[in-house]
Amino acid sequence: MTPKPLDYESLNENVKKVAYAVRGELYFRASELQKEGKKIIFTDVGNPHALGQKPLSFPRQVVALCQAPFLLDDPNVGLLFPADAIARARHYLSMTSGGLGAYSDSRGIPGVRKEVADFIERRDGYPSDPELIFLTDGASKGVMQMLNTIIRDEKDGILVPVPQYPLYSAAISLCGGSLVPYYLEEEANWGLDFYNIHQSVAAAHSKGITVRAMVIINPGNPTGQCLSEANIRELLKFCFQENLVLLADEVYQQNIYQDERPFVSARKILFDMGPPISKEVQLVSFHTVSKGYWGECGQRGGYFEMTNLPSQTVDEIYKVASVSLSPNVPGQIFLGLMVNPPKAGDISYLKLVQESKAVLESLRRRAHIMTDGFNSCRNVVCNFTEGAMYSFPQIRLPLKAIEAARKAGKAPDVFYCLKLLEATGIATVPGSGFGQKEGVFHLRTTILPAEEDMPAIMTSFRKFNDEFMEQYEDYRGYSRM
Repeated sequence: MTPKPLDYESLNENVKKVAYAVRGELYFRASELQKEGKKIIFTDVGNPHALGQKPLSFPRQVVALCQAPFLLDDPNVGLLFPADAIARARHYLSMTSGGLGAYSDSRGIPGVRKEVADFIERRDGYPSDPELIFLTDGASKGVMQMLNTIIRDEKDGILVPVPQYPLYSAAISLCGGSLVPYYLEEEANWGLDFYNIHQSVAAAHSKGITVRAMVIINPGNPTGQCLSEANIRELLKFCFQENLVLLADEVYQQNIYQDERPFVSARKILFDMGPPISKEVQLVSFHTVSKGYWGECGQRGGYFEMTNLPSQTVDEIYKVASVSLSPNVPGQIFLGLMVNPPKAGDISYLKLVQESKAVLESLRRRAHIMTDGFNSCRNVVCNFTEGAMYSFPQIRLPLKAIEAARKAGKAPDVFYCLKLLEATGIATVPGSGFGQKEGVFHLRTTILPAEEDMPAIMTSFRKFNDEFMEQYEDYRGYSRM
């Protein structure tokens, strides 16, 4: 019998290759347990509002008015909304042709792109061109669009940091390209090893793969490190020498929990370096409203900015963006509000500062609670979460546990994380879903549970881990550190 076009054996092979651990086996098992009535703590996804983070007041007020513009004509609107939120809603509605229910330009509302360009100029100290900024449905859509533009066939490789955020491996598979891993050094706080990076490129070349782009995630996901300016300069020199596009995933730039390494954009460092590098290296930078102290994951607002791309290429990217007609308009408004928040003296300024400061200060405390908690556990070691929203502890598994996992048909860290889920309700993501060195095992968890719940969560984890290690303790040894 001839297979039908949507029978499994007839599907696009690239679709079958896609794996996305964040929504993988652990997530589905957690959902099943939740349906059965077990309390699940979803620490597997960087989804702040789902774990209790409150929305910021000002952006929600503005978007509410934009969604229901008839409220602006109500004589009592000033009793319900601050004057600057009313003025901002009118500002955004004046930029649209038909309000939030109408398509925008395929690149996004021109006025919002101008606000993004002004934000980038204030941040970096160098002018930004709104014509080189495209608004997207979250940063992920922008990443996928650029990878689709770069990858021509399976012989095109993309350098990706490992451990990596599985968006990259999934999107590269879907586009039919090849992922070229470069390993971060856990012992050096997930720093870069340029010898290893050169080796990765050489290994790809030996297989006939042309490496065309390099991804950096700064601050890191899942690893939580912040790259130093020296590291980024070295990266830019490397991209210059190897003729690579640099894809800078900078969505966690507001999430910094230490003072030694503040966030500095790849774009700023590129321009600081001057010609010829500043004129030659092609750079695409990504940002979103989903992270930071906003956490507006469901709003799907993001952007990418292109540096040193020729106009013909920008036109081609615009053409492909036009196939989807328009990024979602409410997400664009949220993005405009993120990059152009109330200023000192505005009615809503102090409240926004208080709300955002409370979120960031609490996240900083939670980063310490979680890192210290993991490091107090038997056979667990964890680098401090310098930025982003995650901890990525290494679990030193006894050989007996590794053998039990293989008998169960599971990867060792999947086996551990499933046992953790069943025992405690804590849903995590196994390190194998992000990539890790052979024989080394991790899990990723967010630092997003409510601060008051964090001590109890870490106590529950420690109790489980102690019992697990005792059950599988084996004189023959452990997975290597």
